Amino acid sequence: MKSILFVFITLLFLSGCSMRPEENNGKTVFRYNEAANITSLDPAYARDQANIWVTHQIYNGLIQLGSHLEILPCIAKSWVITADGKEYTFHLRNDVFFHDSQAFEGAKGRRVVASDVVYSFSRIVDQKVASPGSWIFNSVEKKGDRYSFFTPDDSTFIIRLKQPFPPFLGILTTMYCSVVPHEAIEKFGNDFRKNPVGTGPFKFRIWKEGVKLVLVKNRAYFEFDHENRLPYLDAIAITFLADKQSAFLEFVQGKLDFMSGIDPGYKDELLTRNGKLRNEFIGKFKLIAQPYLNTEYLGFLVDPTIVSTKNNPLRLKQIRQSINYSFDRRKMIEFLRNKIGTPGINGIIPKGMPSFDTNKIYYDYDPEKARKLLVEAGYPGGRGLPPLTLSTTSDYLDICKYLQYKAGETGIEIKIDISPPAALKEMKAQAKLPFFRASWIADYPDAENYLSLFYGKNFSPQGPNYTHFYRKAFDSLLEKAMSCPNDSIRFKYYQELDKMIMEEAPIVVLFYDQVLRFVQNNIEGMESDPMNLLTLKKIKKTGTAIPPVSIHHKPG
Repeated sequence: MKSILFVFITLLFLSGCSMRPEENNGKTVFRYNEAANITSLDPAYARDQANIWVTHQIYNGLIQLGSHLEILPCIAKSWVITADGKEYTFHLRNDVFFHDSQAFEGAKGRRVVASDVVYSFSRIVDQKVASPGSWIFNSVEKKGDRYSFFTPDDSTFIIRLKQPFPPFLGILTTMYCSVVPHEAIEKFGNDFRKNPVGTGPFKFRIWKEGVKLVLVKNRAYFEFDHENRLPYLDAIAITFLADKQSAFLEFVQGKLDFMSGIDPGYKDELLTRNGKLRNEFIGKFKLIAQPYLNTEYLGFLVDPTIVSTKNNPLRLKQIRQSINYSFDRRKMIEFLRNKIGTPGINGIIPKGMPSFDTNKIYYDYDPEKARKLLVEAGYPGGRGLPPLTLSTTSDYLDICKYLQYKAGETGIEIKIDISPPAALKEMKAQAKLPFFRASWIADYPDAENYLSLFYGKNFSPQGPNYTHFYRKAFDSLLEKAMSCPNDSIRFKYYQELDKMIMEEAPIVVLFYDQVLRFVQNNIEGMESDPMNLLTLKKIKKTGTAIPPVSIHHKPG
């Protein structure tokens, strides 16, 4: 079987006729593949990255994130927060219009008003809608069944919280908070998922599910780049090749403009051990790398009320700490991930988050300390310690095998159980796994999003506390942090909370992930951010992607 590298070089350097020119009568079309497929174009269901990326092009919210996670205006031109941190008043622009649609009288999009925000937010918490994002308004004040959303006039929207919650602005940047028109929901009903109407830089044209999705420029879009009305692109075309190697070859041939992430099947052929492009590919396309707010970890079920964990040695803190010290995260990142990501030695809060603490190292590789902790736990050299079963998916088998080998050197025997992703997720949520692989991608750019994984009121399956960790002191300090409007003081509280978690060790932090984006040379303006949003409104596409190639003739 020929390697991907051989095929790539063949495609690049075979001579002959040039690659097909840009079609669509000179229109600039940005093409990317979505291997994970897209299930809905309704932002109420924008839970997965595939749905988030496409809805991000179609809709806007009150506010938005910049490339450095700063909060920026969007439909709201300004806002005011009361001194007690409980009331937010947003002042809306008067030049934002919904896309033209048959849902409107005369099929002409109308201006956005404050009542559209009330409708959109109320829809997210409507039980009939069953949006997976209904949790985002848990901090909003309620009177009976009604949430405190108010509109004194068409250009003012007010929202009141039960108590101060400093990360709230960040939550409002999620796709769940997109503004939609009631006319489109009423006209299309459940079919709104494939008949989207938003205010974004691109509007819907066609979607053949599992084959292709096309968005076109919104020529009435309200945002400008200096004096230029956005977006620059004429269209976006998304394909749905499930095979990542096939999609990679499409990218190689210039049929795709962008590729995100890298498959293990061709990782070593494309990147050096240091995570850089190999010499063969330099000048053929660009690599953009940036920290990603995604912490990969292993979790321990530490709930003393669950009978199945009562006699499990993982209930002992020394065993959990021993596992944390037993393997070298730096070598794991270098040899298993080509230095894609950062070793998880600094706590649960990932690199790229404002409160990330680079100076505090918790669990660096220390096999002697790992062995001493086994002695303290009553299992010197691992004698008498039963095998521990680690549940994972096949994607992380190499990392789990590495941990298995290194822990074995200290006397801890680990067995690996591989499950399909959906089954693992369900068993993890139902607290049926004593030792499991997991990850947490930030929903919003605040460390509270990670620390809430250990909050006592968030036990799964209702919440994201899969370890069922509970400490009264932790909960009290987290609640104190949430009442603190001063960022620098709150960040210190966050770091204290992170320290509590790492000392109790209900998890093994593996690494903090990294965004990798491969972009053709003729694409300008591609940015990346720690939330891994795909923002295309400022993208420019010019000329030819790669040097002319042909796959019809051999050299010479």
